[in-house]
Amino acid sequence: MAKNPFLSSQRGAFGTFPFNELKTEHYEPAFKKAIEIHSEEIKRITDNPETPTFENTIEALDASGAMLSEVANIFFNLNSAESSDEMMEIAQRVSPLLSKHQNNISLNEALFKRIKAIYDQRESLGLTTEQAQLLKKTYLSFVNNGANLNEKEKELYRNLSEKLDQLTLNFGQNVLIETNKFELLIDNEDDLKGLPEDFKAAAKARAKAKGKEGWLIDLSAPSYIAFMKYADNRDLREKLYKAYGSRAFHNDANGNKDIVKEIVNTRIEIANLLGHPDYATYVLQEKMAKTPERVNKLLNDLLEAYAPTAKEEVKEVEAFARKSEGNAFRLMPWDWSYYSEKLKSDKFNIDDNILKPYFELESVKKGVFGLATSLYGITFTKSDSIQTYHPDVEAYEVRDANGDFLSVLYVDFHPRAGKRPGAWMTEFKAQSRKDGKRVAPQISIVMNFTPATGNTPSLLTFDEVETLLHEFGHALHGMLSDVNYESLAGTSVYQDFVELPSQIMENWATEKDFLDRFAVHYRTGEKIDPKLIQQIIDASNFNAGYACLRQLSFGNLDMAWHSLQKPFTGDIDTFEQKAMSSTQLLPVVDSTCMSSSFSHIFAGGYAAGYYGYKWAEVLDADAFSVFKKHGIFDKATAESFRKNILSKGGSDDPMTLYIRFKGSEPTIDALLERNGIKRKE
Repeated sequence: MAKNPFLSSQRGAFGTFPFNELKTEHYEPAFKKAIEIHSEEIKRITDNPETPTFENTIEALDASGAMLSEVANIFFNLNSAESSDEMMEIAQRVSPLLSKHQNNISLNEALFKRIKAIYDQRESLGLTTEQAQLLKKTYLSFVNNGANLNEKEKELYRNLSEKLDQLTLNFGQNVLIETNKFELLIDNEDDLKGLPEDFKAAAKARAKAKGKEGWLIDLSAPSYIAFMKYADNRDLREKLYKAYGSRAFHNDANGNKDIVKEIVNTRIEIANLLGHPDYATYVLQEKMAKTPERVNKLLNDLLEAYAPTAKEEVKEVEAFARKSEGNAFRLMPWDWSYYSEKLKSDKFNIDDNILKPYFELESVKKGVFGLATSLYGITFTKSDSIQTYHPDVEAYEVRDANGDFLSVLYVDFHPRAGKRPGAWMTEFKAQSRKDGKRVAPQISIVMNFTPATGNTPSLLTFDEVETLLHEFGHALHGMLSDVNYESLAGTSVYQDFVELPSQIMENWATEKDFLDRFAVHYRTGEKIDPKLIQQIIDASNFNAGYACLRQLSFGNLDMAWHSLQKPFTGDIDTFEQKAMSSTQLLPVVDSTCMSSSFSHIFAGGYAAGYYGYKWAEVLDADAFSVFKKHGIFDKATAESFRKNILSKGGSDDPMTLYIRFKGSEPTIDALLERNGIKRKE
């Protein structure tokens, strides 16, 4: 076996990982060694004969497991961005080891005894706010993972949590397999009518890469979204929609029907074991919302405010479709994107094909980086000395206004085999302080944008511009973190707070002064026409009601699954339809089911937390109103946002941080105003 880079102290520029030396055979030995080292570190804490203190127990625990964090971060990040059958097999083998190891820590009586002794004296220890947050987070983490249970209950908890980890892993892998498996090979160019030329070029290149003739359509985001939006062939849109909507809903080896039930029921058992009536109540203890009642109130308030507008939007799109299709035409889910886009173009004289030439990826990237420079003074320098995990990935040195090194940023823009769909931010190393010095984070953002083809560079849709801003906002949260403890750094905040730094960045996408900076035609170099910018602004609230109800439907489904208090034995699609009925705007399609591929809640850590996107949308609209008031590039406002939100991570209560920035708690008023929604009198 080649030298294992995980077992060597050699690191690259800025302490980055030497990806060029990494082979899949290195992972399992590294995991096993890292678990062994972490176990020894825990033993040193529990064997310490000195009286438990914050320093020798809480700080020591936070600093432990550095090697395991590195191995796990790299493996699981690459298993999402650069996976393979071998990687998925390794995940199946190491996940039980990690579950067992985590349980060995959280159910360690001697360790919890020390933690509890410190927690019980917390008021008299003179802790800083950040130290108090770390102590609280550590204590609750142990309690919520079974530390207060008796021996018999601990064993049951151990078995349930290990079972749940395996189930969620299986769920996610099935969705990835099902997503990658589907291919629609088109050999008649007439079936591609309506689709833009760059899409057709990418589809042809996709087919050629697999040794096939014609045009290959798959379920990756650039392929699926564009096909549903532009393809004139309704039958093929229906076929693609049903393929996407039925992922892992089949009775075969990759089916998730039974796994959904097992996950839900295992979570109920865990919640009950820990003294909670349902999983939502258990999870929401450590969220801003705190209780299911507050979550449901938010969802219901937004439903009441947006539903009338959403219903009118659907009527308008269907009426528009009937002008060309006849009065008997019934709008189906596979028609929504297609006719919505045509109506949007008709109303605002704008569509993605008009805009895309102005959103060449390199220009957009400069615009987004430049926005961060304007707001926070930080700069980005591409580095060829930092190794990356794939040739498509770029690495940047990020420095503060005074030249101090802040972070490494990896950017990974394009789809490929083994990369899961969607877009996300992650980290290879979180920020912390060691011996009084700031340890710089290593942050990554991953997308699935259409790559360059032939003489055409990568051109983004307006939605993709917003996506890049969103993930870059998460990256800023990680890069600008300035706390002492790794477990409180960057995005290690309450889940319904984590989307504020990302979603607020999307607000700049419809600001003329921002677009003027970078949106130039990739061929002519001409700046985007001010009229076109105004059309973007005018169109920004197009179908905002529908979009809101779509998000609410996912939030309702999530809360329905995780508010169950008895084992579920029914049909998951029947349950789903009932849960989503209040937000259902288009006909339900037999043989499709959201739950079987709802990775956010069944594999991605958003169980009883999907509402957080809307919760954070309320926050981001409210927060951006401050920028609007003082100027969208106002450095004082940006400095306040950096100081009170971005740099603080989870070092203080999120509502406290927000009030320090805004001066008051948020309301839904700014969101309603932004979307042009009027409350019912």
